[in-house]
Amino acid sequence: MKVAQLVGPKRFMVFDSETPTAADGECLVRLDSVSICGSDIRHGYGPVMPEEEYPLPLGRPCHECAGTVVESRTDEFREGQRVIVIPTLEMGGLSEYLVSNPGRMVGLPDHGSLSEWVMCQPTGTVFYACKRMGNIMGKSVVIMGQGAIGLSFTMLTARQGARQVIAVDLLDYRLEYSRKFGATHTINPSKEDLLERVQELTGGVGPDVSVEAAGYPDTLDMVFRMIRRFGTVIIFGIQGDDIVPVDTRTWMDNQPTIIPTTGARSGDPISQIREIVELRERGWIDPAQMITHRKAFDESSINEAYRMYENREDNIVKVVMDIDHS
Repeated sequence: MKVAQLVGPKRFMVFDSETPTAADGECLVRLDSVSICGSDIRHGYGPVMPEEEYPLPLGRPCHECAGTVVESRTDEFREGQRVIVIPTLEMGGLSEYLVSNPGRMVGLPDHGSLSEWVMCQPTGTVFYACKRMGNIMGKSVVIMGQGAIGLSFTMLTARQGARQVIAVDLLDYRLEYSRKFGATHTINPSKEDLLERVQELTGGVGPDVSVEAAGYPDTLDMVFRMIRRFGTVIIFGIQGDDIVPVDTRTWMDNQPTIIPTTGARSGDPISQIREIVELRERGWIDPAQMITHRKAFDESSINEAYRMYENREDNIVKVVMDIDHS
């Protein structure tokens, strides 16, 4: 099988490797479409690590994957069934085949493109976070960051009946997508005072919910500065490996409820993804609207896709790589 490996700083190589074998209780999945997550860039592709840490494990960093079961040694999944599969730490998704178990797989409908269904994976992790917010009907929400995760928060909170969905990002093209996905207001902090504008929009009290979906120290600090007294702060973005200093005075002044959320570490990494699949099937939401670029699964295209995603080239929001098995 073909598999990609990060062999040096920002350099993938594709080579042949032995196809894995499914054991009892596992499935062999032929991957058809994979996508890049911001965390793949921030915590795998992006950092220039010491030489001895390369190469990374096969297929990493990549965890947004969809394909078809070609061998099932389980009762839950059948051969020929289409699935989203979450890779393990040992083997990432930049590969033609993955072995997985039912606890890391979500069944998909037989219709529609797998390159579109795979978008239910990142939005599913956001759905977990949105459920932890509680009822937001009629409330105001501010979302820091409008990459794929922030846009998913914008889609879901708008659909859940938030009165205000205020999207914040430094890139205007992302804010344009925010409006398409339900944002009532957008703010580019490089062009206007963020705190002043949020206060103006919320009648001087701040939002009921603020969401950190970017993963930077300054955006983490800002969600606490914006929040209204006794509001709710959702922390989704993953910070770097260093300890981040925080100004706890804003915490003590506003006394928010602070909710860190990571669906993958919830003990049940698939139910929220399954729910988004069901909601897309009903036509309630369509995360596939985030796809802006499509690439092949070859060495040149993989390197190009990761470079474009890291540098935010060509107004990229989400890129899908389709695997040709011919």
